[in-house]
Amino acid sequence: MDNLDYRALAVLDAVVGQGSFDKAALALGISQSAVSQRIKALEDAAGRLLIVRGQPALPTGLGQRLVSHYRNVKLMEASLDIDLGNKVSMPEISLAVDTVSLATWFPQSLQPLLSPPRCQLDIQVATRELALHLVREGSVFGCVAAAGADDVRPNGPQVTPLGSMRFVCVATRVFAGHWFGDGFSVEAAQLAPALVSDRDMMDAFLQQALDWRGAYPHHTLPLSAASSACIHGSLAYGLMPAAQVAGALADERLVDLAPGHHIDVALNWHAWNLDTPFTRALSEQIIATARRYLL
Repeated sequence: MDNLDYRALAVLDAVVGQGSFDKAALALGISQSAVSQRIKALEDAAGRLLIVRGQPALPTGLGQRLVSHYRNVKLMEASLDIDLGNKVSMPEISLAVDTVSLATWFPQSLQPLLSPPRCQLDIQVATRELALHLVREGSVFGCVAAAGADDVRPNGPQVTPLGSMRFVCVATRVFAGHWFGDGFSVEAAQLAPALVSDRDMMDAFLQQALDWRGAYPHHTLPLSAASSACIHGSLAYGLMPAAQVAGALADERLVDLAPGHHIDVALNWHAWNLDTPFTRALSEQIIATARRYLL
């Protein structure tokens, strides 16, 4: 596309961010017809649909790439403002992060970025598959996701290993005494209710610790405050991040059901090579924090 209309791209970004034409109009302080006209002009120039009209309004592949381009340009403009000594606006940076990282080490990386505020963070909770999809299509600048064989792709985002998150199998002393009084065994695991946030991980743990694969009763909950409360409330046993339960294990509020057995999940940071002070500081802080807290 020749001679991109950046005022129209700002409207496209608003529609994608707000999810509708009328909300974008309110956010921009213009009429809904003006929003529609500018999107239509962009689509005419591109010769392709950029927004799928619906509830919510969603970008097409090309529409998302144009939004990502516009946001990157805004980041680079903010970087130039710093160099020129101009008043700096706070650019928005979108990220996707897994639930476990958000519940443990990731918040520790935010202090240098947000105090004083240097950017506006938009953090989405995402599974590995969704996080990789979002970063590869440009919806987010970067993501934290479990490592996999398909992480590195030609012309894709840069991939940096962060370390490994260790999970241990825990329960309260009351729960362990009731269900695992004779030890952590196949027979007991076939009866005791487990809390599962990742079925494959729990299956792998039971195979490692008990040399067993089979059906077992379980509750399925994402790893969150609710799942932690379920385990601390003696309702189930389950895999929890070792760093998160270290204090509870030390004061015996929880017990390790299978000492010496654990599951380590390697994490990677995926980010586009956009060299601005904001994105550089963001990547550096996330990588440094992860390497302090992870194995």
